[in-house]
Amino acid sequence: MLWISDQWKDYEVLDASDGERLERWGDYILVRPDPQVIWTTPRTAPQWKRYDARYIRSSTGGGRWSDHDLPASWKIGYGGFLTFQVKPMNFKHTGVFPEQAANWDFIRQKVADAHRPVRVLNLFAYSGGATLAAAAGGAEVYHVDAAKGMVAWAKENAVLSGLGDKPIHWIVDDCAKFIQREIRRGRRYDGIIMDPPSYGRGPSGEVWKMETSFYPFLQETVKLLSDNPLFVIINSYTTGLAPSAVSYCADTVFAARYGGSTKAGELGLPVKASGLVLPCGAAGRWTPDSEE
Repeated sequence: MLWISDQWKDYEVLDASDGERLERWGDYILVRPDPQVIWTTPRTAPQWKRYDARYIRSSTGGGRWSDHDLPASWKIGYGGFLTFQVKPMNFKHTGVFPEQAANWDFIRQKVADAHRPVRVLNLFAYSGGATLAAAAGGAEVYHVDAAKGMVAWAKENAVLSGLGDKPIHWIVDDCAKFIQREIRRGRRYDGIIMDPPSYGRGPSGEVWKMETSFYPFLQETVKLLSDNPLFVIINSYTTGLAPSAVSYCADTVFAARYGGSTKAGELGLPVKASGLVLPCGAAGRWTPDSEE
C-alpha cells in the first residue's frame, strides 16, 4: 500500500535523480540528498540550476548547507489548517516531513468523525504535525518528545496554526518513562501516534534501539488505550524495516487485544518532473474496525 501526500500547495518535489531531491518549500528551492533516489533521470527542471541552498554530505559524516541564500526560517501551510516554521538544520532536515501529510489528514478526520471527546497521545512527537492535526480535529493531545528544543518548535507551530489555545499538553520526557508513569496514573488514550527513531538517547542517557526496544515498547503502549480506541499510527524511517514488519508488530499487540487489523505501507511524495512517487518511509495504521 502507498499513501501519497499529494494535497500540498506550499511544498512539492520538483524532481528527484541520482541521490538527490529538488524541492520547493514555499518560495525557496532546496536540494537535499535522499538515499531512496537510486535512479537517474534527465534533470530537466530549471531549478536544478537556480536553487537557494543545497545540502552537501561530508565523507566523515554529517554535512553542510552550501550556496546558502535562505532566511533563518520561513512559513509554509498545509490544508488550510496547519502552518509550520521551516528552518534549515544539520543533517539536512527542515523540521517538517511533508510525506506525513497523508497521516495528518487521516488523524484529523478520525478524530472529527468520532463525535465525542477524544484524547490522543503523540510519542516521539518532533515538531508537532500529528499533534496539530489531532488538535485541529478536536482532540485533547499529549505531545511527548525528549528534545526540549523540538517541543518549543512544536509550540511555535501550534500558535502559527491558530491552535495555541487548544488543549495540548507539551511534555519534555523520555517516551518509555512517560508511558510507564501514565500506566500508573491510569490515564487512557483513544488514539496513539508514534515515530520512534532508529537509535536515540533520552534526556538522562536512556538508550533506544529500534531492533530491541520497539516491540517491548508496543507491549507497554497498548496498556494506555481506552476501551473504545480509534487508531494507532506507527511511523518508521529505519532503513531495512519493511512495512509488513510494522504491521505484524501492531497486529500481534493491538489487534490481539482489541480486534481490527493494521494496514501498512509506504508514505510517498509525487515527483513533478517524472511522475514517479518518491518513497519516504514505512507506516502502519491500526484501527479496531478493520477499516480506514
